Amino acid sequence: MADQLATDIIAKIKAHAEEGGEEITLGTELTALGIHSLELTEIIFDLEEEYDIEIEMNTVDAWSNLKNVGDMVEAVRALIAKSA
Repeated sequence: MADQLATDIIAKIKAHAEEGGEEITLGTELTALGIHSLELTEIIFDLEEEYDIEIEMNTVDAWSNLKNVGDMVEAVRALIAKSA
């Protein structure tokens, strides 16, 4: 079950995902949503702005570290906890 942070991140991802895709869950692979490097960068900027965090990773690192929606949620959660 997704908490509020996960729900918010899923909404941001959905805004960048290809239309008509399946329901987005924590297990959904980012590549399955048609999210490529530009969209991933935009999502990361959105998350940084929303949660006042800095996600320090270039696109190559992002793709290797963030396979699915749950990975992204946990990365953001850890950064929020660290900045608190």
